[in-house]
Amino acid sequence: MAPNSTTPSEISGYRILPLSLAPLPSYPIPATHYIYLRPHQPKIPTPTAARSLFLVNVPFDATELHIKNLLSIQVGLPHGRIEEIQFAGSKSRVERVEDAPTKPGNGKQGKKRKRGQEPGPTEEVNGTALPAVWDRELRKTGLTAVAVFVDRPSMDAAFKAVKRIRKDGTAPVWGEGSEGKVPALGDQRYLNHHRLQHPARDQLLYHVNATMTQYAAREAAQARLQARQRQVPDEEGFITVRKGGRNGPARQENVQDLVVKQKEKRKGLEDFYRFQHREKKKEKAAELARQFEQAQEKVKKMKERRGTFKPE
Repeated sequence: MAPNSTTPSEISGYRILPLSLAPLPSYPIPATHYIYLRPHQPKIPTPTAARSLFLVNVPFDATELHIKNLLSIQVGLPHGRIEEIQFAGSKSRVERVEDAPTKPGNGKQGKKRKRGQEPGPTEEVNGTALPAVWDRELRKTGLTAVAVFVDRPSMDAAFKAVKRIRKDGTAPVWGEGSEGKVPALGDQRYLNHHRLQHPARDQLLYHVNATMTQYAAREAAQARLQARQRQVPDEEGFITVRKGGRNGPARQENVQDLVVKQKEKRKGLEDFYRFQHREKKKEKAAELARQFEQAQEKVKKMKERRGTFKPE
């Protein structure tokens, strides 16, 4: 379906790319969908922003393959010039690599850990995520995405190709070139969903074992944390009684050092607030008045002991 001739080619800095939606058995009428593109200009600059395009109003059934075909083959450019597609709400490839858990048995860790630092009670073990029950992710209407190209010239070529398509008066067919490469929608989607809800026994057993391993690791980490806390006195020098048995008493030198450190931390904070300064003045004045009364009482008692002075 050809785009409407009255539709502008640009609006507010965005170039408009019309897409032709093929008719379906449930709706046998062709339609046109519009995507808005511009060079990516995030508020916080990123290393890939200069070679990225920002897309608005992405179709709800868009996948990475759809966007790559659209901005390469379907606009007349060679394939393989797009590095990745970042959909709104999903992690980029760099974030996925940094957050990827360690494979069991390789002896390496995904993230560096400080020396002597124990794993937290919520640290996950690889493989605990349940199997996916949908073979394809559907997105919200009007979603945004970022297309990251391999270099700036490739991004400029794709942006110019969108303008050329508008001049030709044609509209790329959405999904063309991806037939059979992505899971189908419609009835087949829900048949696959029903099948994925009942995984094989060995697969389910693997996830159950991984979940129990994670639970045991959390329990062990919590026990180690409580054992360390039973040895650490508080700022007053007392050790909190905790569940899990007794340990030997802390050394007196360690307790005294901890109390001194806590007092040093509180230095300079007595007059931090204005009301603390006023209260300190009141306490000082009350102390002076009390000392004056004590001095008067002392003088009075000394006079009583000496008696009345009578000159000869």
